[in-house]
Amino acid sequence: MKTQKSLRLILTLALSFTASSVFAVEGIDDSNHTALAEYYEIIAKETEAKLQQNKAALEEYEMHPYYYGRQGQDFRSHTVANIREYEAVLEESMNNAELHREMLMGHDNSAINKARINLDQDTSVIR
Repeated sequence: MKTQKSLRLILTLALSFTASSVFAVEGIDDSNHTALAEYYEIIAKETEAKLQQNKAALEEYEMHPYYYGRQGQDFRSHTVANIREYEAVLEESMNNAELHREMLMGHDNSAINKARINLDQDTSVIR
C-alpha cells in the first residue's frame, strides 16, 4: 500500500516536471517578452500562410469536385479540419503575442516608476 502511494507520488512529480517543459518556448527565456512576442508573431505569420493555402485548396475543390473522384470527400473534410485547426492556432498565437507585448509595456512602466522613486529619495546610497 505504501509502495503504491509513493510510486504514484513519484510518477506524478515526474509528469509535472515534464509537462511544464512542454509549454515552454525552446531557447527563449520566460522573462524576455520582446523575443516571446516576436516568436508568437512569426508562428502567426506561418500559420496564416498555411491557412491561406488550405483555403485555396478548399476553394479549388469546391469549384472542381469532379477532379478528385472518390477521395474528394476525404480531401474536403481533411482540409476543413486543417482550416479549423490553423484558425485556432492563429488566434492563440496572436493572443500570446499581444499578452507578451502588454507584459513588456507593464515592465517598462514599472522600471520608470522605480527610477522616479529612487530619484525622489535623499539617500547617500548609490544604486
